[in-house]
Amino acid sequence: MKTWWSDLDRILRGEATRLSALRRGSIEIPAGGITFVLVILAMFYGACMGSFAILKESGPSLWQLVASTVKVPALFVLTLLVTFPSLYVFNALVGSRLALVSALKLLVVSLAVMVSVLASLGPIVAFFSASTTTYAFMILINVLAFGVSGLLGLLFLLRTLQRLSLVVPEPETEASEEVGDEKENSAEVKSTGALEPMTDQILGRHVTTVFRCWVILFGVVGAQMGWILRPFIGNPARPFTWFRERDSNFFEAFWAALVSLFT
Repeated sequence: MKTWWSDLDRILRGEATRLSALRRGSIEIPAGGITFVLVILAMFYGACMGSFAILKESGPSLWQLVASTVKVPALFVLTLLVTFPSLYVFNALVGSRLALVSALKLLVVSLAVMVSVLASLGPIVAFFSASTTTYAFMILINVLAFGVSGLLGLLFLLRTLQRLSLVVPEPETEASEEVGDEKENSAEVKSTGALEPMTDQILGRHVTTVFRCWVILFGVVGAQMGWILRPFIGNPARPFTWFRERDSNFFEAFWAALVSLFT
């Protein structure tokens, strides 16, 4: 288990996505271990998210805390299942060499980055849960946390796809190996962080456009998936329930919360 957390640290520092570490065209990180870490971090944020229901004036709701702890990992897993086929097809359309398993591993690793950022914001969410009684404000705080983490996680995905497109195939001779190493090292000099772009070589415009469209698709699916799995925070004015009836959509509800907060 300690190795899995070390792998996550390597991902966040950019060590696992340097050109020299992508020689075989994939991220050499165990997907199973990273998935376990992802679930643990998501459960931690879910507990922070559900803490608002524990501290509400009308009395604590332990079931809401349990539900939030379970639902946040489910949110990421279900979003992965829904969006992965489209990622693989988009990836194939632009001529990427990523195989099915490699593409899945890349998405899992990107979600791990996303959840790591989200978990780091968990104590801030718990702080606001303890210091305010405004439900609409807590909705906006959590949407902001998910938005920031999602943006950084998907930026990591795009940067890694960019680096994978620059990977020199595994050389067959010593001479070609030296040439490959030289090309990778020269392209990697200015790229040390996981989110830092490659300044010398970039993806083609059409490739970038395709993956940006997928990023928007992922964000929309993730937002609506969260709406389907609600409640996460627990409305003090309503009794606890595992799921709410199908009604409206995430974007209408977010706008309503925003209007409620300022009016």
